[in-house]
Amino acid sequence: MTFKVGDRLPDAKLLRLGENGPEAVELAPKLAGRKVVIFAVPGAFTPTCSNAHVPSFIRTADRLREKGVDEIICISVNDPFVMKAWDEATGAGKAGITMLGDADSSFTEALGLAFDAPAAGLYRRSRRYAMVADDGVVTVFNLEPDTDCSVSAGEAILEAL
Repeated sequence: MTFKVGDRLPDAKLLRLGENGPEAVELAPKLAGRKVVIFAVPGAFTPTCSNAHVPSFIRTADRLREKGVDEIICISVNDPFVMKAWDEATGAGKAGITMLGDADSSFTEALGLAFDAPAAGLYRRSRRYAMVADDGVVTVFNLEPDTDCSVSAGEAILEAL
C-alpha cells in the first residue's frame, strides 16, 4: 500500500550522526504542530539524488521557508555515517536541510515505498518522492513515476504550496 494525501505519517526512529556517534531521531516530535517537507531518495551519492534532487531543495529552501515550512528533511535508506558524508558533500546542512538515515528501511517500508534494483546494487531502498506534512498529516504527496526527478523536486513542492 502506498501512502496518500490525508494519511498520518507513522512514527519512526531515523538516524543521524551526532557528536558522540549515531543517534536516534524520533520523527513524531519533528512533525507535531509543524509544517515539514520530507523528500526521499533511493540512495546517497547516486547520480540523480546528488545532481538533481538534493540541489533542487537547496535552491528552494529559502522560498519554502517563506511559505511557512518549518523544516526540510531528506531521508535515504543509508546509515548515518553515509548521510553525514553526503550532507557535507552536497552542502545540504548549510542550506538548512536535515539529512536522516532510514538505515533498516522500516519507515520506507511502513509507507509502502520500498523497492529493489539489483542491477544497480540497491536493495530495500526508497522510491523517490516529496511530501508536505502539516502536524503529521500528509497534505501534498508527489511520488515519482520513474527514475526522474521532476514531480518530487523542490520546485514542484514550492509550486504545490
